[in-house]
Amino acid sequence: MTENAGKIRVDKWLWQARFFKTRSLSAKTVSGGHLRLNGQKVLKPAQSVTLGDVLLFAQGRDLREVKVLALGSRRGPAPEARLLYEDLAPPEARAQEVVPSAPRYEGGGRPTKRDRRQFDLNKP
Repeated sequence: MTENAGKIRVDKWLWQARFFKTRSLSAKTVSGGHLRLNGQKVLKPAQSVTLGDVLLFAQGRDLREVKVLALGSRRGPAPEARLLYEDLAPPEARAQEVVPSAPRYEGGGRPTKRDRRQFDLNKP
């Protein structure tokens, strides 16, 4: 992995760092206004990224904040892609913010009509 001395397009860098499966998905995220580069909203996928820039964007249900450590020359394997950035909001911190799921029926399979009536009677 050789580091380019200059700049790289933000959509291409997001794709090379494996945040998005395709480059067109990363370009849609940027052009949709869902990316901030050093605190400024970016609307053009051709915006340049340099070393030390901080990117804030949504990826699925997570809000990712990463610092650019290197500019890649290709879309390589995941261990190589992890060397391109530093995660400023690690997954452990994001996992604590997850909302607990709704209570589930604890019987085996789908409850019967009789089970549902009993559940409704015992509900506080």
